[in-house]
Amino acid sequence: MTHAFGTIEELGSGYGFRKVRQALGVEAFGVNVIVMPPGYLGFHHYHDEQDELYFVHSGTARVEVDGEDRLLGPGGMVHVSSTTPRRVSNGGAEDLVMVVVGASGGYVGRDGHLVDEADAERRASFGRPGS
Repeated sequence: MTHAFGTIEELGSGYGFRKVRQALGVEAFGVNVIVMPPGYLGFHHYHDEQDELYFVHSGTARVEVDGEDRLLGPGGMVHVSSTTPRRVSNGGAEDLVMVVVGASGGYVGRDGHLVDEADAERRASFGRPGS
C-alpha cells in the first residue's frame, strides 16, 4: 500500500488505544492514538529500544518524566528516550486524545525530493516573513 487515509473516529470509540499503524499499514514506526477519560492516571513505563513522541490532539496531558511534572494542552509535545521512565495521564476535565509515535534506529537524514523542481523557490521561501 502506498498511502492510506483515516480519522481517529474511524479507528474506534471509547477509551484506550486505537491502532493507527495496523489500520493505515504503517511499517516504518509505531503509532497509536490513546484516548483517556478525565482524571485517568496513566502507567509508569519505559521501553527497551523505542523512543516515543507524544502529541496532544485535544485535552490536557499530565506528563511525569525524570522528576519533572508538566501539563500539556492541545499542540503540546514531549519526546522521551526509550529507557527513561515516564507516565502520561489525563490532567484535565475533558477527554485526552494523544497521538503517540515510537521508533528505534534514528534519523535517516533529509531524503525528501520535490516532484516538480518548479516548486523549489516556493519551498525555499516557505515560512519566511513576507512569503
